[in-house]
Amino acid sequence: MNERAYDVVIIGSGAGGGTVAQELSPLVRDGLRVLVLEQGPRLNDDEFTGREGEMAPALYEDGGGFLTADGTMMLALGRAYGGSTVVYTGTSLPPPERVIERWDVPGLEYPDLLRRSAKHAAADNVHYLEPELINENNRLFVEGCAKAGWQAGQFPVNVKGCRGSSLCNLGCPNAAKQGTNRVQLPAAERAGVEVVTRARALVIEGRSVRVRVAEQMPGEKGLPSEWAPGDYRVHARSIVLAAGAIGSPALLLRSGCGRALPRLGERFTCHPAHVLVAEHARPITNDVGHPKSYYLDRAEEESFVLETCMYFPFTTAKNLTGFGADHSRFMHAFPRLQMILVLACDRAVPGNRVTVDRAGKPVVHYRFTPEVIEALVRATRASARIFFAAGALRVHAPSADPPLLERSEMGRIDERIAARHFKPGKISLSAAHLMGGCGMGRTPADSVTDAWGRVHGIPWLRVADASLFPDALHINPYLTIMALADRVAERIRSEAGELFGVAAA
Repeated sequence: MNERAYDVVIIGSGAGGGTVAQELSPLVRDGLRVLVLEQGPRLNDDEFTGREGEMAPALYEDGGGFLTADGTMMLALGRAYGGSTVVYTGTSLPPPERVIERWDVPGLEYPDLLRRSAKHAAADNVHYLEPELINENNRLFVEGCAKAGWQAGQFPVNVKGCRGSSLCNLGCPNAAKQGTNRVQLPAAERAGVEVVTRARALVIEGRSVRVRVAEQMPGEKGLPSEWAPGDYRVHARSIVLAAGAIGSPALLLRSGCGRALPRLGERFTCHPAHVLVAEHARPITNDVGHPKSYYLDRAEEESFVLETCMYFPFTTAKNLTGFGADHSRFMHAFPRLQMILVLACDRAVPGNRVTVDRAGKPVVHYRFTPEVIEALVRATRASARIFFAAGALRVHAPSADPPLLERSEMGRIDERIAARHFKPGKISLSAAHLMGGCGMGRTPADSVTDAWGRVHGIPWLRVADASLFPDALHINPYLTIMALADRVAERIRSEAGELFGVAAA
């Protein structure tokens, strides 16, 4: 067993881990050693080809096919230098005040989160896209919303020099998206923070982490690990978990923390989602330009959010219900397809949680409540109205039977799209906003950490990712994670004397 020693070990390099790494880099000037462990590889810029078959296995857990325990929903987990910030679309909204107040976490105040979100939004060049980068798929959504009686909002995005490749979910091939792989991690490394890739944290044993560094396999994308392949025991005076809403609770469960933390793994939410497509009479610019520029927020009123989207042929094909001629017809109409992503704003409910199996692998248990199903149905009905208002000829709606709605059926949308047709396992459902599992709160009886990410009863162990959320956020969690991670890092710096014997940075 190889032995290493650091003052701070950060597990994960995404929105949480990357932020903590940069915010703790001043400690390096004081002579402290800070290490980031990332399970995925570090890719060269020229390796981001945009080809589905190449990029999915290089950037996602299980190649993008990680399933819930019953196989009814696919969960997208980024696994690379930069975590999921490499593979998301760049949408960057501050946390909603209504949600933070509903969380009711002592010591967590909305103005503080808003200030920290704004700080990181500025650092990541978050702004509204220029009109010339708004493609027709997005313009039709705005037009359809207006004609249907709604007003779409524009997403601010964290890009710089976007060329409109529409390949955000496969890693930007133009280095435009300002994820932690472009901003926080390079800044941290320049300041002396060490990053080791292909390094999987197996278990926490006291103030040490057992780590397995994987060898780069022949043909694999990315660089070899910075450490030689093999097993390591990494000692640390402080450990920060930022492995995500699945990785962080799973690591704590493998480490035997469940006995002292009965809420560990609970309150998992994920915004269950699926893609809707509609066919127009003419080609539209759907796969050129930024894919996700507008949204419709009905979270508070109807528990759903609609987002523009553009998915690649394989992802589109798997989201279409059915087989044979009808499926083939829609796929051959790909250049004429308008797309909307529907997301249900789920709530934390008993039973939806992260566990581990006998081998220590994470298992996600998720049950679709009647409320979530109804939210997805309402979202599908709203999308159908937007599609038809924008001029679509026909709409593919998985919660209709049959799933194809012609324009002549516009008056029957509520009748044709119904909860009785929603059958998990027959509808292709996915989720990328994974939240909860190490929720903040008051005591071990109701939570895993306090408002500053400190694990109850273990002051040297912190959490700094979306697993901190006590309930779903209603929006993309990117900036909220960064704001929470900023708080975690600030508290570590303020306690530097107690933890490391140096003055507060």
